[in-house]
Amino acid sequence: MSLKLSTGLRNKMLDTGSFKSIMDTCTLKIYSGTEPTTADAALSGNTLLCEIFEDNDGVTTLTFNAAAADGVIQKNSGETWEGTNAASGTATFYRLELSSDTQGSSTTEARVQGSIGLSGAELNLTNTALLSAATQKIDYYSIALPTL
Repeated sequence: MSLKLSTGLRNKMLDTGSFKSIMDTCTLKIYSGTEPTTADAALSGNTLLCEIFEDNDGVTTLTFNAAAADGVIQKNSGETWEGTNAASGTATFYRLELSSDTQGSSTTEARVQGSIGLSGAELNLTNTALLSAATQKIDYYSIALPTL
């Protein structure tokens, strides 16, 4: 269980911009099934359970706070991150993806992938058993860069 940054995201952070500048305008997608071994890997037999937008409008993408603190950037505190579950299933992992992402194998797509659980995961939910048509809200989300 560890946060996975795609090769594309890492390269872009090293040569063209900040995490915030790259990943603002992403959505958070919640999947069932076996988590791919890397964020570069294609999805394989996974079911998209929910896609999270700002205010659950199906259009407005997600952003992060204007500034990081202590090596951590959090979801924009002024946004409500919500989605309507498209299917029922057990949430096992998520990806932050840009709208252009094909979900295929790629070393150029900017992605963040992490596990989902009740506690101790990269994204903790109050219940990992999602029901179709129910609203899924993400109250807290942050990304931290490791220290030396």
